[in-house]
Amino acid sequence: MTRRLVVEADGGSRGNPGPAGYGALVRDAATGRVLAERAASVGRATNNVAEYGGLIAGLQAALDLDPTAEVEVRMDSKLVVEQMSGRWKVKHPDMQELALRAQRIARQLGGVRYTWVPRAQNSAADALANSAMDGRPVHRDAAAEPATTEDDVQPAAESLSSPPTSPHKPVSTTVTHLLRHGRTEHTPERRYSGRNDLALSATGRAEAAAAAKRAEELGIEVVLASPLRRARETAEVVAAVLGLPVQVDDDLVELDFGELEGLTAEEARQRHPLATRRFAAGVTVAAPGGESIADVSRRVARARERILREHAGRTVLVVSHVTPIKLLLAAGLAVPDDVVHRVFLEAASFCTVAWSSDGRSAVRLVNDTAHLR
Repeated sequence: MTRRLVVEADGGSRGNPGPAGYGALVRDAATGRVLAERAASVGRATNNVAEYGGLIAGLQAALDLDPTAEVEVRMDSKLVVEQMSGRWKVKHPDMQELALRAQRIARQLGGVRYTWVPRAQNSAADALANSAMDGRPVHRDAAAEPATTEDDVQPAAESLSSPPTSPHKPVSTTVTHLLRHGRTEHTPERRYSGRNDLALSATGRAEAAAAAKRAEELGIEVVLASPLRRARETAEVVAAVLGLPVQVDDDLVELDFGELEGLTAEEARQRHPLATRRFAAGVTVAAPGGESIADVSRRVARARERILREHAGRTVLVVSHVTPIKLLLAAGLAVPDDVVHRVFLEAASFCTVAWSSDGRSAVRLVNDTAHLR
């Protein structure tokens, strides 16, 4: 018999646009039991962007549970329901991209239909969205069992998989050590360095070797890396010392700087004065011919969810780039994505974020370069 699931999703923005977040949960249609919950910030965005974020997170959670399932999506957003049902056109470019992402996930399921419900009937997803906007992200799965318990994290007051007679459950903590790749020829001049295929310089290779020595002290169990050459080379140096394979995650790739690629900040201002100023001022405007920080944020959120799902309770090394690492720090701090404009990361620096299974997080380290001295 085909399994039936219900996705309840919502999103909100305090300011429209303003600090925004989404919430989504998946229920078993037959029993009503909650099988998964998701809540996360989407930085500064509109209500509609946040609502699509909830839809995408809910569909992905359903897909992770059972790709063969038939899914009913319930939302109080008339716009999203009508657009995803094909009755209304998606006109805004941001909405078009989000709608396509949702459609790609939906096509992998056994079938998806969309139902509008009054807001009062969508209160659980609304509460999750507000939790995200309050700085309390959530990633819970009914079937997940804690792998480790950390003394400095208190048990969640309620857990999906806890029996009614046992309100407390040990909290598992996933620790991510975030390593920026070593130097390339672009690094000393601080040139925009996005989707290029530059190798590490001699200095960069030395930095990777120093990072490997530091990594030996961290109890790392998994090594993940961006597919770009400079990140893979750094990861391979470290992984060789640790005796671990490198797993490549495409969502950890650097921002695509488009026409700014390879330019210094001054050169960019001279060639593209207006576009560069608008790109540098916020998170939603794309680099000319490239991506916006918000685009990268959505990718990094997917990578983060996979890490917490597939490597729960483990210590993970993530070798990536400036923008993805800053966005992981923003998520760990539960602050808007525009904080990326106020954080500086050296080449081959370490940052650390711990994520607990009750949805809380703690940034433990930022821009550590002690191993390079």
